[in-house]
Amino acid sequence: MSLVKRPNSKFWYVQFQIKNKTIVRSTRTGDRKVAERVAAKIRSEAHLEIIEGRKKPLTVEEALDRYISARVGTPNHRNLLGHRRRILCEIRGSLPLTSLTSCVLEDFRRKRISQGISPQTVKHALNYLVAAVKAARKDGYACADLDPPQIRISNRCLRYLSPEEERRLLVELDPDRECAGLAAREDRNPERQRWIQDNYDLIIMLLDTGARYGEIANMHWRQVDLVNRSINLWRQKVGNESVLFMTDRVVTILTRRASTRDGDYVFPNRKGGARGYSSVAIRKAFRRAGLHDCTIHTLRHTHATRLIQNGLSVYEVREVLGHADIKTTMRYAHLEKATVLKKARDVIQLLNGG
Repeated sequence: MSLVKRPNSKFWYVQFQIKNKTIVRSTRTGDRKVAERVAAKIRSEAHLEIIEGRKKPLTVEEALDRYISARVGTPNHRNLLGHRRRILCEIRGSLPLTSLTSCVLEDFRRKRISQGISPQTVKHALNYLVAAVKAARKDGYACADLDPPQIRISNRCLRYLSPEEERRLLVELDPDRECAGLAAREDRNPERQRWIQDNYDLIIMLLDTGARYGEIANMHWRQVDLVNRSINLWRQKVGNESVLFMTDRVVTILTRRASTRDGDYVFPNRKGGARGYSSVAIRKAFRRAGLHDCTIHTLRHTHATRLIQNGLSVYEVREVLGHADIKTTMRYAHLEKATVLKKARDVIQLLNGG
C-alpha cells in the first residue's frame, strides 16, 4: 500500500491492490501521518467488502434515507420524514451503524422524554430507527446488535370535551367576539377576520366529522357534495377513503363558504393554497377556555366518544374515523362496555316490570 500525491491536489491518495483489483482513493488530508491512518481504514473496509463480501458500514443518516426511499408513496412516508428530522437532531447523522448501540438509543429516549415528548411519539421514532437498522443488516451492511429500550405507554383515559367545554371553546373562537386586543368586527382587517372565521369553521367541522386536522384543513372543494350533504375524504395517513355525511352545522358552514369561494381549497391560505398546519390561534383559544390539557386531536376523541356513548359499536366507529387497524379504535372499547352494561340493566329492569 502506498501514499502518493497528485500534481493537481493537496491531498494524499492511497493506492493498493486486492484480488487484482486496484483501489485508488483520496484520504482528504494533506497531513502525512493522518493520511496513513485514513489509508489503513480504507484498506480494512476494502478488505471486508472484497474478500469477505461485507459492505462498508452505513451511517445513521444513510440508513434512515435508504429506509425512507423504499417507502415513498406510502401513507406513512410523511411521518417517517418527521421522525428522521427529530432523530438527526439528537443522534449524529455521520455516526456509523456499527457504533449505534443500545446506549445511544437509551440516551435518545431519555432526551426526548425530558423534552416533554409523549412516550408514544418517542416509541414511533425508535421503531423507525430500529427498522432502518434491520433493513441495512438484511442488505449485508455491518451493524451493531441492538436491544431497544422499552417504553411504557400508559393506559390513561382519553381526554374528550364535555358539552360545556365545547361551548366554552366555541365562545373563545366566535368570530363576533369582542375582547382585549381585538378590534370590533367592523374595524378589523378583512384578512384577519377571514382567518378568525376559518378557525371557528374548522373546529366545528372537526367536532362534527371526527376527521383528522389535515384531512379537513387541506380539503378541496371537489370533495364536497352539498346536494347529497356528503364529503369524500381521502385519509392520507392510512391510505383509504371515506364518505362522511354532514350535520346541519357543517352544511351551514360549507354553504356559506361556497358562496364566497375563491380557489380550489375550502380553507385556503393567503396565497390560495392549502391551509397547512396553522394552529397557534386555536391552541390559544384552548388555553383561554381553560382547556390546558387539550389539543386539536382531542376533538377527534370527542367525536368518537360521543358516538360510542350513544350506541355505536367500536367497529362502526372504526369506519367513521377511518382507522386502518381495529386495534387503534379499541382504545374506546371501555366506553362501549359501559353502554352495553347500561343496556343490560335496562333489559333486566324491564323484565322485572320496572
